[in-house]
Amino acid sequence: MAKSLIEELPRIVSEGRREAAQILERLSSGTQIGLQTNELVLPSKDVSGLFKGIQPQIPNAFNMAGGNGGWMNRLIYGDNLLAMQALLAGDPQTGLPSLRGKVDLIYIDPPFDSKADYRTKISLPGTDIQQKPTVIEQFAYADTWEEGTMSYLKMIYPRLLLMKELLSERGSIYVHIDWHIGHYVKIILDDIFGKDHLRNEIIWHYRRWTAASSSFQKMHDTLLYYGKSDDVVFNKVYVEATDNQKRKHERGYDRNTAMIDGIRKPQLLVYDREKTEQAIAEGRIDLSVFGRVVYVDTTQTIAPDVWLINYINSQADEAVGYGTQKPSELLERIIKASSNEGDLVCDFFGGSGTTAAVAERLGRRWITCDIGKPASLVMRKRFIDQEVKPFLYQSIGDYQKEAFRNNKRYKHVGDLSQVVLGLYGALPFTPEQTNDRNFGYVKGTRTLVMVDSPNRLTTAATIRRAVEAKASLLGGDWEKVVVLGWNYAFDISQAIQKYANSNVEVLVIPPDLLDKLAKKGYKKLIDDKSVRFSSLQYLMAKPLVVTPAGEWDEIDVELENYVLLSPDNIPLDEKDKEKLQQVLERDPLSLIEYWSIDPDYDGVTFRSTWQDYRENIENDNDPLHCVYKTRLRVAHKEHRKVCIKAVDVFGFESQVVESF
Repeated sequence: MAKSLIEELPRIVSEGRREAAQILERLSSGTQIGLQTNELVLPSKDVSGLFKGIQPQIPNAFNMAGGNGGWMNRLIYGDNLLAMQALLAGDPQTGLPSLRGKVDLIYIDPPFDSKADYRTKISLPGTDIQQKPTVIEQFAYADTWEEGTMSYLKMIYPRLLLMKELLSERGSIYVHIDWHIGHYVKIILDDIFGKDHLRNEIIWHYRRWTAASSSFQKMHDTLLYYGKSDDVVFNKVYVEATDNQKRKHERGYDRNTAMIDGIRKPQLLVYDREKTEQAIAEGRIDLSVFGRVVYVDTTQTIAPDVWLINYINSQADEAVGYGTQKPSELLERIIKASSNEGDLVCDFFGGSGTTAAVAERLGRRWITCDIGKPASLVMRKRFIDQEVKPFLYQSIGDYQKEAFRNNKRYKHVGDLSQVVLGLYGALPFTPEQTNDRNFGYVKGTRTLVMVDSPNRLTTAATIRRAVEAKASLLGGDWEKVVVLGWNYAFDISQAIQKYANSNVEVLVIPPDLLDKLAKKGYKKLIDDKSVRFSSLQYLMAKPLVVTPAGEWDEIDVELENYVLLSPDNIPLDEKDKEKLQQVLERDPLSLIEYWSIDPDYDGVTFRSTWQDYRENIENDNDPLHCVYKTRLRVAHKEHRKVCIKAVDVFGFESQVVESF
């Protein structure tokens, strides 16, 4: 008989502690995971088809982040376990010190429900489609829910331990959960933070009417609030008093005692100032008897641990189109209570970005993270809309954790790199030829083939490694190298251009390949030749038009076309692939979700100083299209590189560099 969840808890705890200990040990040994800066965002959304300011004179993101002693808020795309490792290690390249013991407040809202639909609705001109999760997301969700609650607890335990490492001694953590998982998570939190450090179990009560036929309506979530120590930052939060409390206050005064000048005297707490002053004037209150008179606002009372705050619905003013968005009022109460201005607030399940958005408005520093591409897109646009201070958009530089190797769902697949090589038509090298199982070759040719991991972003560094292998592996003399990748970093197009003369080809592995292998098996896929590898998407821009204007240059930038990889290699159902193909044929630029420009690109850091995106209707009143042309006014230079970056509705990034 299988063990119950309670019986399995000791093993979950033991494994979680061991995983966290190994991570911390790697940090001290110098084996560290870094953050890759995709974009330095200086919010300046398009409002009229014109750049509304002058290019800021910022040499690069790293000077702004660390060289001048300043702080940069951060939006991180990737697995939060890896992101926290990078934050614990610090990043000298961007001036980020280790944040161990430096975080003042953590709020997390991890997923509650294994049956949740992780698809994303995408509205395109004339149609809607449903995007499935990316391959990286698929691994994350499988790790979280494969064994139900047990997998969830295995996922959350080491992450909570790393969060404790990040918290300052006066720091607090709020874990947002509901009835699906809450009671088990509390046991985990008691073990990590200590039962005595539970400060509150907060009930968030909301009105969300649904038909409940066999139970009471479920209309609350739970926030478990723990401190790192006994001495945490806590600021009293006041809410409107109930009618009953107001009536009680109006009855007169209440007496308490206070030590005044070494003498204990009654302290008069007054709830009705007008009546009290009248009583004093009439001599009915002898002020000499009291140590002090305290006037209390009858309309306010200290917040209890049950919070009635409206739920976000699709019609709410602050709604950003993200399914699990939490109301700003909820996060405002948490951030005001458990942090002060200038403190660092983190959210490692960022979602719609409410935590960071509220932290910014309240004068706190922030870091937010999410493994979902849709969440990252929503957050970046939300922050630009809010005109937050400049922030870094980063990703995990190198995915060291090879989740595929430990994922039971795909154990029957075997060595994945060898499988992909076979499906491409390549043969693996023997162990005697090379120990690197990611390389193979096409028989009868001098073509080398490299397969990247499904849990790794294929980056410029990957292309460099492939080109170096072409020149050196087994004596070199390879005519061509083919790189097969699952997930591509923003800089991949530029890397392909850089190595254009090295005869390197970069292709995309179908994102549904793992499901196909699970359903059909390797031999069937080989026989029916149904697996197709396609080229990457790319952006095309018209030649720049530069008009000198005294000390300034006016630069006209216009997008010309967007070529997307085959719909077969997008995580969509068949009917949605057909819809996408129709959009590609009639309106390809409508697939651009967000585009931005660095008018003085240094070849290192992309500084986004102008942005437009769908849902920005201040310039064209069209929520389904960006504008595709703008004019920038920048300081005159004889020679300049202009970098244009675009992100499509599926989260694929591409960029093009124009020079004059």
